[in-house]
Amino acid sequence: MRTGLVVLISASLLMAGCSKTEEVKPDDEAGVGLEGGGPGGPKIGKYGAGGGAGKAYGGTGGAYGGSGGAYGAGSGSAGDPALNDPSSPLSKRVIYFGYDSSDVLPEYVSVVNAHAAYLASHPNVTVTLEGHCDERGSPEYNIALGEQRARSIANTMRFQGASDGQMQVVSFGEEKPADSGSGESSWSRNRRVEIVYPGN
Repeated sequence: MRTGLVVLISASLLMAGCSKTEEVKPDDEAGVGLEGGGPGGPKIGKYGAGGGAGKAYGGTGGAYGGSGGAYGAGSGSAGDPALNDPSSPLSKRVIYFGYDSSDVLPEYVSVVNAHAAYLASHPNVTVTLEGHCDERGSPEYNIALGEQRARSIANTMRFQGASDGQMQVVSFGEEKPADSGSGESSWSRNRRVEIVYPGN
């Protein structure tokens, strides 16, 4: 009976550790994360997994927030037509990554910049950046890589004018695949960051 309880508690703790949520923090507080991660692993550097779970990184507002801009001023994202117009880059909310990489691919830079401009011109709008990985690698390793991918998007957005307090980083690692198949065509759809606006 006692062994069963220990196993149940251990399983609960293990499941609770499968995702990681953090707000974005400024560069100088990011700390150093994993460096290498084993043979063939990602190089997770300064903006990697060093922050610790549950740490808050920015306030509300921030030095980069503004009013006005390419997408106009506004106070909220719920139901904003600009976010759902299929001809707008803001309607694209999934950024894909190469294998074992957190580098933003050139074809997605304009999309990330458009979201950054939108956030900068709507300082009360927030987003969650959800990092995901394919099934290869350990769960812990993929949590770190998913976080690094989300941070990569957050850092790019911050440099383009979004404030730290507008962005929250979440890593699901391999736990929420977009495609449950195996092989490169499935894996390539799972290596992603989803940009999630509340209410959209």
